[in-house]
Amino acid sequence: MAKFSQKVMGKEVGAAEVYAKPHSMSGGPMKMAAVSDPNKLASNQMTPKTRAPRVSTGDPAADDTKTTGIKMRGTGAATKGVMSRGPMG
Repeated sequence: MAKFSQKVMGKEVGAAEVYAKPHSMSGGPMKMAAVSDPNKLASNQMTPKTRAPRVSTGDPAADDTKTTGIKMRGTGAATKGVMSRGPMG
């Protein structure tokens, strides 16, 4: 007879591992596929089938980072940036 973890109000409660090992619907053992963490992939390794990362993707070592732009009007006592780098036109 299987040893149950505890009994509360007439019902067996506790961790599922006590009752049965993980199994498929046919009763066979579970086969877990190796899944890579999308947060550890470089941006050039991402594909449309890659799971969504929990952080933003970007390659900080990329040489095409735009560092120039035009100075915005009306910034006054701006404490962040005063340069616009997006598509303007």
